[in-house]
Amino acid sequence: MEIIIRETAASATGIAARIIAKLLRDKPAAVLGLATGSTPLPLYRTLIEMNLDWSQVTTFNLDEYIGLPREHPQTYHSFMWENLFQHINISKDRVHIPDGNAADIPASCADYEARIREVGGIDLQVLGIGTDGHLGFNEPTSSLASRTRIKTLTRQTRVDNARFFGSESEVPHHVITMGIGTIMEARTNLLLAFGENKARAIAEAVEGPITSINPASVLQMHPAVKVCLDEPAASELKRADYYRWVYDNKPAWQTF
Repeated sequence: MEIIIRETAASATGIAARIIAKLLRDKPAAVLGLATGSTPLPLYRTLIEMNLDWSQVTTFNLDEYIGLPREHPQTYHSFMWENLFQHINISKDRVHIPDGNAADIPASCADYEARIREVGGIDLQVLGIGTDGHLGFNEPTSSLASRTRIKTLTRQTRVDNARFFGSESEVPHHVITMGIGTIMEARTNLLLAFGENKARAIAEAVEGPITSINPASVLQMHPAVKVCLDEPAASELKRADYYRWVYDNKPAWQTF
């Protein structure tokens, strides 16, 4: 696990964008796993400005609400098209987002897993982290071997997401999410976290025990994880000085 601490969220986002840009240049037909929410928004804006070639790229989104019409402004389908896909030259048939309105949601989840396998797996998965350590919508106590499935949101997650809907009562109770086992099969995981409200979750995920109470802690077991943080998000890390020293002394060919 490589911990990259930058002074600002913008600086940390720039590094994350350069990591993705390098992958797309080295492997034009890369498979990306994408996240939604406020954390990756600056990342997507930066990637748009880079004018990368997305024509052969395939994407899979982490999650989606169940029961909202696809055109609803708070679906992750709407989020991704508004904030990334309509601004790049990606093929619509290469975009995959869980279907929150499927007639048979368990079957659609199994199909989602099958599609990921068919394209050879995810090369790089973009992740955010919840204030309670959740990844995607894998809430605390989620199985660390779970696959794409239906989940019930915790009260904390509904409170956190209420700002997007106007009130907590409007936030759906159920979602589809990639499982932690699915996330762990990505060849690289790229986790972004900004702000002091993420500091405890990051400290537990990076330096605490591996536990389903903080699902992100399972990333300690992944062979290729990059964690891009701003200073507030890194404020509870006990070994923050060591992480800074490591990044600042990397050989030139390993920097972004």
